[in-house]
Amino acid sequence: MWQDKIKEIIYLLDNSDVNEIDVTFWGRRFRVVKSAVSNNENEVPSKTESVSVNSPQIDTQKNEPLKSSSDENILSPMPGTFYAAPTPEAEAFVKSGDIISKGDTLCIIEAMKIMNEIEAEKSGKITEIVAKNGEPVEFNQTLFIIDPT
Repeated sequence: MWQDKIKEIIYLLDNSDVNEIDVTFWGRRFRVVKSAVSNNENEVPSKTESVSVNSPQIDTQKNEPLKSSSDENILSPMPGTFYAAPTPEAEAFVKSGDIISKGDTLCIIEAMKIMNEIEAEKSGKITEIVAKNGEPVEFNQTLFIIDPT
């Protein structure tokens, strides 16, 4: 899933005036650079632009509420409104104590009138649901705490 997002970021970067984007998806940090920065201010950048993607790095600045050493935070990949279920009448995608598999839908984040399903990057057990249904969430805010063991 995150590979598709990186492709979208590269496309957006390539078709804009922005030179560099630094993003983090669920603990993986990516830096996309359109062209190298020149040391000489008078030098005009060349017309050919190269796009490079750094290898994924684990973001060492984890968002707080980890419960035990084995627990991991599932972070919001975007700002928006957190929804625990597909509709107000429906049952929540996951509850505390549920066992999840990689690829399972955990929640929906509505951003700019688009409903984005957030999928599990790892299998494990949901130990806590931090975000509240219908409440706004920030980029990189902890949504769930998971025990991946």
